[in-house]
Amino acid sequence: MANNNRRIERMSRAKKRKAPGLNLVSLMDVFTILVFFLLVNQSDTKDLPSPDDVALPESLTEIAPKKTIVIMISKDRRVLVNEEEVATVEEVISLKDPFVPVITELLNVEKKKFLASQAFTNEKLLSVTIMGDRDIEFSVLKKIMASCTVAGYEQISLAVLQKAGNET
Repeated sequence: MANNNRRIERMSRAKKRKAPGLNLVSLMDVFTILVFFLLVNQSDTKDLPSPDDVALPESLTEIAPKKTIVIMISKDRRVLVNEEEVATVEEVISLKDPFVPVITELLNVEKKKFLASQAFTNEKLLSVTIMGDRDIEFSVLKKIMASCTVAGYEQISLAVLQKAGNET
């Protein structure tokens, strides 16, 4: 009987005790770490500049562009490398060379900066994105692409507007 009395007393004391509370400190630590993680990782954007004076053609693609040197050919017929004007479309057309020397020189400077900042020299990582208005002559685009190739940029991307694919 004494054994049962002790058991009954223990059970009644256990019922009187309050359930343990929720430890908010640990929960706040988890949320703080989550906030810092999201803040750090949101800064790695993959958006290209979107000026109003360039109307991009449309295309279907699944791969987002990575950060590259951007060459823009605007509606007002200016050629810009990393948002710095280097020539006009008329100047590019009037050149006798199959490439644009000014663009080649700028790309070579950027290439030297890139290779100096890298611990290894893998030129396959060198890439350039061309954003051209849809009404630009193909001969201009061809000369700019040739300029990129002469400077050693083998990965040339053309920026286009992505539109939804036809799902069947």
